[in-house]
Amino acid sequence: MVRRVTLEDVAAETGVSRALVSLVMRDSPRVSVASRRLVLDAATRLGYRPNLMARNLASRRTMTIGLLLNDLHNPWFAEIADGIFAEADAKGYRIILGSGRRSAAREDEMLESFLSFRVDGVIVAGCRLPPRRIEQVGGEVPLVSVGRALRSTVVATVNSDDRLGARLAVQHLVDLGHRNIVHIDGGRGAGASPRRAGYLAAMNELGLARFARVMPADFTEQAGAAAVAKLLAGATMPTALFTSNDLLAIGALDRLEQAGLAVPDDVSIVGYDNTSLAALHHISLTTVDQPREQMGQVAFTTLMGKLGDGSGAHAGSADERAAHHVMSPVLIERRTTRRLVGP
Repeated sequence: MVRRVTLEDVAAETGVSRALVSLVMRDSPRVSVASRRLVLDAATRLGYRPNLMARNLASRRTMTIGLLLNDLHNPWFAEIADGIFAEADAKGYRIILGSGRRSAAREDEMLESFLSFRVDGVIVAGCRLPPRRIEQVGGEVPLVSVGRALRSTVVATVNSDDRLGARLAVQHLVDLGHRNIVHIDGGRGAGASPRRAGYLAAMNELGLARFARVMPADFTEQAGAAAVAKLLAGATMPTALFTSNDLLAIGALDRLEQAGLAVPDDVSIVGYDNTSLAALHHISLTTVDQPREQMGQVAFTTLMGKLGDGSGAHAGSADERAAHHVMSPVLIERRTTRRLVGP
């Protein structure tokens, strides 16, 4: 095993004191230009790497953030992460990334790991853990939740208005003449419950309650295909599907085409999230857009607010009201929906 180069090694190489080398590595203005160049040149030759963890712990900050994503297979999470990484880079923070792989137990393990690494704060996206557990972690370290509404005075949240998004999807299909509109549900996935509620409310308000039907599923392509397989086995097919996310829509699209049905000629589909997959030319999915990167940026900015002025003070105490940001979704019309022809 190769020994790590230390400050003492750099000091011995240059013939200066360890204290002077330390001042150079901390970018102190008290060091002359000549001494700084001497030390940095020696550090480069020796391959010295500063111990950032030790330096940051001395100031009670590690300059690291734990980012927990529910499912790395879903592009929505990658696009949320893009916004977080952009802000973290600008502020000099490093991200420790973890995935729960759609399992609450694995999410809990990752959060414990973050706490062990003494991260300054945590952002969770689509977290499936019980609210009590999320709040418990939020009591130990500043925490922001993205993509899941929580009524909390400890944990801040960033979401889009999922009930409104579902309403936009149903209204779009109704405006195209559809009545028999089935919702393929997101199961226990974050955001699935308000989207389901928004669908049912919109169908009722538009006088279509008798057509309302929810197919149980989960936020995966496989679940979308399985839900459509059940519909195909029934007596009649709906003329339109509203799926709880884009992955469900892609799975549904694939299964319909396998069955010889054309989208949108035979069945129209509306997804949710407007991930990068939805805009691909051969998919061209009509979907509800969430501003993913902006949500990630707001989550990071909100976390910085909870961290305070950099003194290490924890602003996430239970007696303070957490910020709850809600953004407005918009419908993006592409080629998987069309006006219903015939009865």
